[in-house]
Amino acid sequence: MTLVNRINQHFDDSAQVKLHSKSVLAQPIADAAQALVSCLLSDGKILVCGNGGSAGDAQHFAAELINRFEMERPGLPAIALTTDSSVITSIANDYDYKLIFSKQVRALGMGGDVLLAISTSGNSANVIEAIHAAHERGMIVVALTGRDGGAMASTLSAQDFHLCVPTERTARIQEVHLLVIHCLCDVIDHLLLGDE
Repeated sequence: MTLVNRINQHFDDSAQVKLHSKSVLAQPIADAAQALVSCLLSDGKILVCGNGGSAGDAQHFAAELINRFEMERPGLPAIALTTDSSVITSIANDYDYKLIFSKQVRALGMGGDVLLAISTSGNSANVIEAIHAAHERGMIVVALTGRDGGAMASTLSAQDFHLCVPTERTARIQEVHLLVIHCLCDVIDHLLLGDE
């Protein structure tokens, strides 16, 4: 296989996974976006967490809400729990790495807020702990996973939203996660501002 063919295969695979995901995820994304808007309209905030590439996605989503996506609007309250190195390292050092997000959720989260919990495998222990903390605080969870949803799938309640990318390959899951994040941002703006 030539390098060009190998690269073409990535594009083809990505397109196929995205088209399949569209048929599975369009309605759940719309439902999750409506829950996010309800939270924001009730003066709630969105907390976001994930590890590695998912940490980058958490920060990306928070930036799109606080600054703007594609339309001019006031900033919306979102916090990426992945960014404060002093908080993260103190929790990891004094307690356990799996508590780095849950302790922040317990400190910052309130009833009516939403946790966007991101894990490609659905098995990130610290994200699962954050989900438990969110439930304790009366928060709704939007879980963004892949494969079979992993252990996160069984931690979700009936009021939560599970956006699970139907593929096994991490790179493809991450690519769809970014698209889902952009869909959420677009629908939030549309519901809040209409088509401007």
